[in-house]
Amino acid sequence: MHFWVIKSKHIKIFLLMIVTVAILAISTNGTTLASVFFGKTDRLLPIYSVETEEKRVAISFDAAWGADKTEGIISILKEYDVNATFFLVGFWVDEYPDKVKAIDSAGIEIGTHSNTHPDMALLAEQEIKEELSISKGKIENIIGKKVKLFRPPYGSYNDCLIKSADSLGLKTIQWDTDSLDWKGLSAVNIADRVIKKVKNGSIILMHNNSDNVLEGLRLILSHLKEKGYAVGSIGKLVYESNYRIDNQGVQKPI
Repeated sequence: MHFWVIKSKHIKIFLLMIVTVAILAISTNGTTLASVFFGKTDRLLPIYSVETEEKRVAISFDAAWGADKTEGIISILKEYDVNATFFLVGFWVDEYPDKVKAIDSAGIEIGTHSNTHPDMALLAEQEIKEELSISKGKIENIIGKKVKLFRPPYGSYNDCLIKSADSLGLKTIQWDTDSLDWKGLSAVNIADRVIKKVKNGSIILMHNNSDNVLEGLRLILSHLKEKGYAVGSIGKLVYESNYRIDNQGVQKPI
């Protein structure tokens, strides 16, 4: 009986190994789970940060719901003499065209955050292109400038999304420093998260109408200035051409 218990355990371990190998061999959009698990993948990636020896970072604000704090953000950016990037959802643009104009008039870069804020990795190619083309067009019609950057809602993406965005002249942008301001964190906690993670080439994620975004932004900009960082838009941070994106999403010059 004792021998059978040991043998049974061995059988279970063997079966578990077979199941694990089978799962890791599953392909998702042409990428095996094994390659993701072991950190090696040919999957297309957005830009999470930029490799640079200069003390430069970019700060960004996603705008999907609410606009009460938009003017306050613009004012604080001006006070600290820094720039930023706003990613706007199409229905936000429809509701707040005056805010879109105010952002642009302040010299702040604008990118698209989709038209209806869906999980775009679940959409077909044509649906993706419609989301991007419509939202991009809405912004361009207001500001008279070409939109060049796109941030996927929920940070969700796949190869089809990145290829579709690229075909429309859009770089897909993520972030490496998340303020988590949308969770209702205090201004101090928001700033603390950013301060602990930020480094040369970081892209900081914030939201234009989160509870404590204004106070948090002041603390962040004060610290970054004190540490000698230049804070600007994503468009000025990323490389336009002659670059590659490594398997961590870091954009590097070739």
